[in-house]
Order: sequence, then structure tokens, then C-alpha cells
Amino acid sequence: MSRRGFRAAGIALGYALDRCFADPQRFHPVAGFGQLAAAVEAYTYRDSKLAGTAHTAALLAAVTAAGWAAERATRRSAAATVVVTAAATWATLGGTSLVRVGADMSDHLYSGDVDSARTLLPSLCGRDPDLLDVGGIARATTESLAENTSDAHTGPLVWAAVAGVPGVLAYRAVNTLDAMIGHKSARYLRFGWAAARLDDLMNLLPARITALATAVVAPFLGGSVVAATRVCLRDGRSHPSPNAGVAEAAFAGALGVKLGGPLRYPYGEEVRPVLGDGEPPRVGDMYEAVLLSRAVQNVTAVLAVLAALHQRRP
Repeated sequence: MSRRGFRAAGIALGYALDRCFADPQRFHPVAGFGQLAAAVEAYTYRDSKLAGTAHTAALLAAVTAAGWAAERATRRSAAATVVVTAAATWATLGGTSLVRVGADMSDHLYSGDVDSARTLLPSLCGRDPDLLDVGGIARATTESLAENTSDAHTGPLVWAAVAGVPGVLAYRAVNTLDAMIGHKSARYLRFGWAAARLDDLMNLLPARITALATAVVAPFLGGSVVAATRVCLRDGRSHPSPNAGVAEAAFAGALGVKLGGPLRYPYGEEVRPVLGDGEPPRVGDMYEAVLLSRAVQNVTAVLAVLAALHQRRP
């Protein structure tokens, strides 16, 4: 088997580990990176784009170098290549945790336990749960499942397939920095600019693969390829994010619901454009979104393994 075969096997094993065990419960590398980034920020923070760019570049360079060194050390061992690739893929994937939280949110609302749903919502998104009713929680859950299917699942697989361990670690580092400092609060509007723009760039391909996979699997869940594609092409570009809008619009079309509208974050309120033609998500739509996310994850995992196998490399 060639090295590309070992990479493909590692990606497949990493996905299998995520399916079986979800995120590592202790000593999660992504959490460790977040703690490191926060500690470094105490020294690098300045209210400027230049300082934020330097902060992002330094952390990204360190993570990429570590990934490159790990991959280089495995070149003489097929088993080591598979193991290191699998470990990096597993550590950076979040698809199984995502659908489990989505399913728990659905169960809470089905049973009328709105307080538990509000308590759980921050593990999906940064909206203020105390300001949301049942419909608002259903919408937030559906939108977060769509966006995070791309960010937490497709993105790591794409970068693992095309750039190996350094690529997947770099992707997760950028995605984590975007979540930490890439939002529009007064503190991070300038400092987080570079992280947000780099995250947009690295998610261009994963978001569109997510949308394509959503359209492909829609008929198996009672949806329509045509509806998912039409809403994605028509409404995806109106979203302020060049990537979240694509994934959310495809989900809206596949589920036959309407997403978007006003939302509140701790730093202020935003009004998002409407995506889709149906009614806003109801409690039943949340579990359909969970099933859709899992189906998309299965398809994109297969695509990533095939892509790794067919790269033009030794």
C-alpha cells in the first residue's frame, strides 16, 4: 500500500473512533490548544488587526510545525502513519458529539423540559438561551447543526485528505481561534479579524462539499435534491458568512424549513437573512436535522477517504 493508502486508512480509522467514542473526554487536544491560545493572548492582545494577525500566525505556525514533524517522523512506518493520522483526525472531528447534543436538545423539548434545553444550548452556539422560546431554541439548534456539520466534521476530513496531519491540525487551530476571537464584539472586532478571515478561507471548500452532500442525501430523509440545491444557490449568498450561509441554506431546503431572522449574542443583536421557504423549525424538525447531519457525515467521510486514495502523490 502506498503512503496515500496509509493516509486514507488513518482518516477512516479516525472517523470510526469519532463514531464510537465521540470527542476525547479527558486531555482533549483542542481544549488544550484553546487554553494555550488564551494564555498567549494575555501577552499579545492589542486592539489592532496587526496584533491579531501576529497572534494568529504565531499559533498557527506552531501547530502546523508540530503536525509536520509528527507526519515526517512516521514516514518509515506504515503503522505509525495510520495511527498518527487517525489520532489527528479523531482529535479534530466533532460530528458525533454534535449529533448527540442535537438529539439531546430534541429530547428535552419533546418532553417539555425547556430549562434543560436552554442549559445545553451554549454547547452548540453562542446565543443567549434565556431570550429564546421553544421556537427560538429549535431554530438555533437546526442552524447550528447545519453550520457545525461543515465546521466540526467536513472541514477536518477535507484538510486531512488534502494536507494530512499538518493540514487537519492547522484547520482545527484556525477554527478554534475563530470561535475564540473571530466574532464582532468590541474587544475582538479588530484583533480577531485575521482569524475570522482565515477561517472563511479554509472553509470555502468544506462548506460547499457539505451543501452538495446535503442535497445528495435529502431524498433518503424525505427531502428533495432540487429544493436543497435551489435554496442553497438562491439564499446562501445572502448570509453574512460566505460558508455558514451555504450549509444552512442547503439544510433549510432539504428540511423544508425557513431559517434566519433576528438573533442575540452577548455582544449585541444581529438580523440574519431568511433562508428557505417553509415554516420556522419546530421541535420535530430538530431530530430530522440530526438525522440529516449524520447522513452528511457518512457521505463526506467516504468522499474524504476516496480523495486521499486518489491524490497524485507517491
